[in-house]
Amino acid sequence: MNSLLDAISGAADIIALGGTVVVLLLLMSLVAITIVLAKIFQFRRVRINDRRTARNALELYRGGNASAAVTSAKRSPNPTARTLARAIELRQRSGVAEGILREDILQYGGDMLESLRSHLRPLEVIAALAPLLGLLGTVLGMIEAFRDLEQAGSQVDPAVLSGGIWQALLTTAVGLAVAMPVIVALNWLERTVDRCAHEMDSVVTRVFTADLTRSTPAATARDDDDEHSKRTPFV
Repeated sequence: MNSLLDAISGAADIIALGGTVVVLLLLMSLVAITIVLAKIFQFRRVRINDRRTARNALELYRGGNASAAVTSAKRSPNPTARTLARAIELRQRSGVAEGILREDILQYGGDMLESLRSHLRPLEVIAALAPLLGLLGTVLGMIEAFRDLEQAGSQVDPAVLSGGIWQALLTTAVGLAVAMPVIVALNWLERTVDRCAHEMDSVVTRVFTADLTRSTPAATARDDDDEHSKRTPFV
């Protein structure tokens, strides 16, 4: 209990010394923590790191069991598995141009990735703005310290000047302390979404090139460039 009271007292002292700038930085840190926790919960809910389900379903499809592949993929909330299931279902339809199918799948997968990327922009703003806001607080604090020094005239107390500078530098320290964890979290979240997008692109492309495994070597070599140019780019 005593340690908790000491922590609260220390935080109150920092807020009192840093003023409005520190309050703003603490509010930004609370927003960042809320977003990061919400994204972690979202990623866990959709099992974003589950690659096995989509790959197993793809193997079923390439083995000729499309219905089992769709059923297996739909059982998972993973975006890659869901997009794969839609790609297989659309692939089974006859009379629809492949370009239209790809556009539909691209839109479907893109919507899912956009949901995963939502609210990452505020984290970028906080990561970029926090150090600048801390520096602004330091500059304002230095201005105030030197103004007090000017008013003191010839009777200057070095302790007053050093104390003012210490208080001014506090805001920069708080700004950096807020920005650095946010940058780490943001990079991890973005990398996780990028891996999901790459996996989605890979499995969907293999749905549309599955017939190449049964083609002759000459046909495979002839169609390779065309298939590469028609990839479904989710990344």
